[in-house]
Amino acid sequence: MTAGDPFDALPAPSPYPPGSRYHGVPLALHTEPDGRQVPYLRRRLLPRADGLTPLAEHTVGAGDRLDLLADRYLGSADQWWRIADANPVLDPRELTATPGRRIVIALPGAGAGVDHG
Repeated sequence: MTAGDPFDALPAPSPYPPGSRYHGVPLALHTEPDGRQVPYLRRRLLPRADGLTPLAEHTVGAGDRLDLLADRYLGSADQWWRIADANPVLDPRELTATPGRRIVIALPGAGAGVDHG
């Protein structure tokens, strides 16, 4: 490409697949005192509650795990983080630790959980 190429303005493709919670999170560079640049992901924020699409409410049973619930409700065990995002706790394991707890199963809206600042 040449200088001033219109494609220079396009964002680089995400190194994470579309189903990843990190897809779309911008990369940044930190410059060490010795000049070495270290890439890192910017902070990923939880989605706002009004940006979620509720699918179901689940009552936790003995042996429930987020990966198993994600497979059941969302069709993929690796989407467990969507359930964690919809039920804010510090440790996602808390969500299935107590049988009888009710948790929300939801999908985020477009761009939810991404901090571009």
